[in-house]
Amino acid sequence: MAMAGLDRWYAFMKSHDRAALWELLHPDAVFESPVVHTPQRGRDITFKYLASAEKVLGGPGFAYRGEWRGDNGAVLEFETEIEGITINGVDIITFDQDDRITHFKVMVRPLRAINLLHRLMGEELMRQSGNADAVKSQSSA
Repeated sequence: MAMAGLDRWYAFMKSHDRAALWELLHPDAVFESPVVHTPQRGRDITFKYLASAEKVLGGPGFAYRGEWRGDNGAVLEFETEIEGITINGVDIITFDQDDRITHFKVMVRPLRAINLLHRLMGEELMRQSGNADAVKSQSSA
């Protein structure tokens, strides 16, 4: 199994390089949130959610605690603490043959963590709404 895409995901989480995230996403990528009922379809919206989630969750306390690989993807268990609430979750990531993310699903527990993330992600998505276009312009230059 070629998992260069997973290595690129880990590199993004370490570097916070949003241009690298944009390049990692397939144009038809789908994102599934623990708080949004319908799947979010397309690179633009997937980018916004993942960039916002990295900003909200990806602080110094964030760590992947487990990894399970399949033929075309991986499940990554993560943990962090925000505002005194321990957040435990999994990222379920599917890659295409070119190692780009085609599907990204996040599941989170406990309920207090979901409620906290709902609030923080809403705030961050509002801030990020203008930044995605700037990153896309940089990565295509």
